Amino acid sequence: MLFLYDIALGLYGLLLRLLAPFVPKAAAWVAGRRGLLAHIRETLGTDAAPRAWFHCASLGEFEQGRPLIEAYRQAHPDTKVVLTFFSPSGYEIRKNWPGADYIFYLPLDTRRNARAFLDAVRPQLAVFVKYEFWYHFLNETHRRGIPAVVVSAIFRPDQVFFKPWAGFFRQILTRFAHIFTQTEASAALLRGIGLTQVSVAGDTRFDTVVATAAAPPRSLPVVEAFVADGAPVLVVGSRRPEDLPALAPVIRRRQNELRVLVAPHEITETNLQLVEKAFPGQVVRYSQADASTVAQARVLLFDNIGLLSQLYRFGTYGYIGGAFGKGLHNTLEAAAFGLPLFFGPTYAKFQEAIELVELKCAFPVHNAEELETAFAPLWHSEPARVQLQHDLLAYVHGRAGATRTIMAALPGLTATS
Repeated sequence: MLFLYDIALGLYGLLLRLLAPFVPKAAAWVAGRRGLLAHIRETLGTDAAPRAWFHCASLGEFEQGRPLIEAYRQAHPDTKVVLTFFSPSGYEIRKNWPGADYIFYLPLDTRRNARAFLDAVRPQLAVFVKYEFWYHFLNETHRRGIPAVVVSAIFRPDQVFFKPWAGFFRQILTRFAHIFTQTEASAALLRGIGLTQVSVAGDTRFDTVVATAAAPPRSLPVVEAFVADGAPVLVVGSRRPEDLPALAPVIRRRQNELRVLVAPHEITETNLQLVEKAFPGQVVRYSQADASTVAQARVLLFDNIGLLSQLYRFGTYGYIGGAFGKGLHNTLEAAAFGLPLFFGPTYAKFQEAIELVELKCAFPVHNAEELETAFAPLWHSEPARVQLQHDLLAYVHGRAGATRTIMAALPGLTATS
């Protein structure tokens, strides 16, 4: 099985190199790994300070791991933090983040790369956020006695680890000194395959969103002018093209009474024009707006990145994109501000979305008619919306604290034998 694993990863790397001339994300992945190990060795140089290595697959996992990285750095000010990403969508956005001392791409998981990487980094601790269980990196940390942990992990019965024939993949999990899961159900699955180095700590994302909601608000004069008339505000976060057929009729029905903030998942001219065509004469782009003119629009369209988490504080309702396609985007940022949530039907892999639906604080829909049916009662009943807001805030704050739990456990961890 290890032979097949190595062959598959080699083919994966080859495929990305073939796609690089045509696919920008593949090009960034390939370019970022060109001369990578030499770059890591040169950057780290002779720095003899102790180091902790944190790995995140992409931007979402970074936001999940961020409170833990910040807490670890505060508790260990003399330890340098090395942060790695697998995906360009994480690395390119956070490559200058000041919360880490060194930020790199992660080399492809081969035995040679794993040994060279660890020779250069020499971490005293390795922390993987949520997933990305790379055989050679974990095997090498285990062989060297470097404690490796995974935090905010979530497991489902249909994953490969729980198949009768998947002993190789279960062996990867044994290389962790500890696995901190989000839920008891995940911990039970792991115990069911003989793993004992498991505990439930919860999801560190709750710590992130609680801190974001409590932080002093960023000054956004254009947005403040847009919502100054006191009308209800719908914040549409991470909108994808597939979301518009459900959203547009509901917004048009209330276009004279509702303000709408739209943040597309991908900032492309095509995506921006889709919104402008859906609401002709109602849309102004953020980059073209100012405080004196924006009040005339009903839809403020964001053609930049990095503001979404700040926009939810202006909201009355939240619509989260992605669930009419591959999967739902981040619901917790909006939930932390108490916004009733609406999204498409593809959310089953997201534990917090499942729980919010069960609490009747979030409403999955299949089309515009279902969205109208879910939205109308809250639109017409302020007491119902306020009660839902109270329930949302209780849910989010009640699940915060995973970072504290993990930090308390880290000093006692040792590598498994």
